[in-house]
Amino acid sequence: MRWSVISLFSLLGLIAATPSVNAAGEDYGVLIISRERLEVATSCEIGLYIQDQLAGRLFQEQATSFNLPPGKVSLRLKLLPGQMPGCNPGMLAPGSQDISLKAGDVLKFRIAMSPSGLHLQRTGLGY
Repeated sequence: MRWSVISLFSLLGLIAATPSVNAAGEDYGVLIISRERLEVATSCEIGLYIQDQLAGRLFQEQATSFNLPPGKVSLRLKLLPGQMPGCNPGMLAPGSQDISLKAGDVLKFRIAMSPSGLHLQRTGLGY
């Protein structure tokens, strides 16, 4: 009897120590950025800025992901100065793209090139 009471209190303590999950199940969204295609014909490193803060660096055939709080997210891509010749960024700051992220979302974007410069293009998850 004594051991069953101790076991019960131990089990209740473990249940109380586990983190609770909100009603939606998750309180963040996942953002995946890839440079897996050879669409951007440069060997320069590309910097990914989230809310104007450098959050990641991507070379060819790389991808990165972020767990972000839900809401509007500002994304910007920029060539970063590096070891390769010709990789110095220009004087003008590139434009930003805004995306809306909801709790539980998993969004994937790939880096693409257009006449106006680098941009993110929505793509399927491809699992």
